[in-house]
Amino acid sequence: QVQLVESGGGLVQAGGSLRLSCLASGSIAALDTMGWYRQAPGLQRELVATIDRDGKTIYTDSVKGRFTILRDNAKNTMYLQMKSLTPQDTAVYYCNLHRNWPWAGWGQGTQVTVSS
Repeated sequence: QVQLVESGGGLVQAGGSLRLSCLASGSIAALDTMGWYRQAPGLQRELVATIDRDGKTIYTDSVKGRFTILRDNAKNTMYLQMKSLTPQDTAVYYCNLHRNWPWAGWGQGTQVTVSS
């Protein structure tokens, strides 16, 4: 079982950009689909994007064209590049193995706050 730690969150103004990182405790090369998820205040956790071992990606409609999910197997790291951020993107962002969705594997996440 691979442990994942998120980082890179922070405070950004609307229209700005951030890159989130998800560092794994071991190799991710053999892992299948990984994903980014987020939970906004008062709302349930939702899927943001997934990427499989071949690099195929899926995005939720609200982030298409603005977010890019990447994985670097050599660094055992997955990334979420976010641009054109809006206050609606404010949430705690989590990375996880998609097979764990929605029950298991959740860490502390990283807070993204987008100001108006």
